[in-house]
Amino acid sequence: MRIGIIQQNGSADAHDNQKRIAEKVRRLAAAGAKLIVNQELHDGLYFCQTEDVDTCGLAVSIPGDSTDFYGALARETGTVIVTSLFERRTAGLYHNTAVVFERDGTIAGKYRKMHIPDDPAYYEKFYFTPGDLGFEPIDTSVGRLGVLVCWDQWYPEAARLMALRGAEILIYPTAIGWESSDTPEEQERQREAWTTVQRGHAVANGLPVVTVNRVGNESDPSGATNGIQFWGSSFVVGPQGEFLYRAGTEEECVTVDVDMRRCEQVRRWWPFLRDRRIDAYDGLTKRFLD
Repeated sequence: MRIGIIQQNGSADAHDNQKRIAEKVRRLAAAGAKLIVNQELHDGLYFCQTEDVDTCGLAVSIPGDSTDFYGALARETGTVIVTSLFERRTAGLYHNTAVVFERDGTIAGKYRKMHIPDDPAYYEKFYFTPGDLGFEPIDTSVGRLGVLVCWDQWYPEAARLMALRGAEILIYPTAIGWESSDTPEEQERQREAWTTVQRGHAVANGLPVVTVNRVGNESDPSGATNGIQFWGSSFVVGPQGEFLYRAGTEEECVTVDVDMRRCEQVRRWWPFLRDRRIDAYDGLTKRFLD
């Protein structure tokens, strides 16, 4: 399967972001991409650096104008598109939601981010209610997609449950970067940890992983910090964690070929699902084992 990834700078202008994404989707489709993955909350800036109730006005209804736009784009290009939107469910109830569009423009499914961080400059709990749709893959014409979002990528449980429900590929729209006061060595440790844990999900489940991150510096509106320098480094790995592509720290729009049939063979070589001790894992449903 030929996959397109879009790693770009965000701006505060949703229409400008959508226009630039549309141009890239058309370019990727012309290059043969059948599945196109975007970064987290791609229609705007990463607004979770501060807590401001007025920011909730950026949230969109699903379905609504934004899904109409991306649905039409999927239909025009004949591609399956993974998007990431700030969902307004009702007044005071919002989600960080990935929406997948089938190539005919219909909504194939959506996933609401389950793990919500609350760290300096990532105040997502202020805005997002934890997802209530579970870890359910989304069926599309290019396969069963295990779509998760950003902070979910640190949790092997999420990847495993997607795999156990038949996901054929794991996909992570992402927004993560550096804080300016960290040393270069610490910054590199953080990025490598982020990459390594997701490569581990690929290995442990025998599945390809596609992760698409933001790039560019986005300032902190409060002035309390120097903002976030999003590190990009979007990547695609195969079922043994092997790099098929790794982006740099600037905007990129590329296609990557993934041999989906190879996953079957890798799982035969390394039958981790067969050898799981499901009779001994009760403790995993506990917060901590005292």
